[in-house]
Amino acid sequence: MLPFEGQVVVITGGAGAIGLATAHLLGEQGARIALWDANAAALENAIAELSGRGVQCTSHAGDLSDESQVETALAAALTAYGRVDMLVTSVGVSPREDAISQKLSTWQRSLDVNMTSIFLASRAVVREMIERGIKGRIVHLGSIMGLSGGGLYPNLAYHATKGALVNMTRAMACEWADHGVRVNSVAPTWVDTPFIGALKADAEAMQRISEVTPLGRLATPDEVAHSIAFLLSSHSAMITGHTLPVDGGFLAK
Repeated sequence: MLPFEGQVVVITGGAGAIGLATAHLLGEQGARIALWDANAAALENAIAELSGRGVQCTSHAGDLSDESQVETALAAALTAYGRVDMLVTSVGVSPREDAISQKLSTWQRSLDVNMTSIFLASRAVVREMIERGIKGRIVHLGSIMGLSGGGLYPNLAYHATKGALVNMTRAMACEWADHGVRVNSVAPTWVDTPFIGALKADAEAMQRISEVTPLGRLATPDEVAHSIAFLLSSHSAMITGHTLPVDGGFLAK
């Protein structure tokens, strides 16, 4: 039997590189997928790609920092599948601006996407898990910058929200443990995705990443996806409230 046979996973930010890699991996292992993302065009392409590989999937395009849209997305997933067993929150933004000149609107958008959308999705899904007696699992996508104050450039909004995610993970795990719901997060290093943007074309930045990472390279989306799958699986049944670095040794230095 496949590890996630018949189970349902909601993946927010599902059209992004890490969300989609996670969807592919879990789908290949038997999960049914509900992808949520703000980018409708990317979401359409992601669904076509997954369906072409025989993965059962649905989608919802919308602003996941909006409570009503989260509720609509969940209702659609429940209509399609009747339950939700797992949640992966891989949505995120990184403004990469210094704090002194950053606009309040940019700061607020970081809070909305990197914190509020995660709270809303988690709350909505866990309500259903509790009501249906499902011992669910949640994995949030954090960052090494949530565990370290330093980076390649000033990015206070990102650091602050990813730091908050570490404690959100702990608090959710403690609050929902009595219901059998486990909550963990992963903290990747720089990952080889479009999210890191112009960094890949900046030889100096790539050299610096190599220097501060003992394994000397970027992570891949698949490596992060496998870490997420571990935390969702029965192999991690006694793990909750923790943040797993997927960082090539960055935090060990």
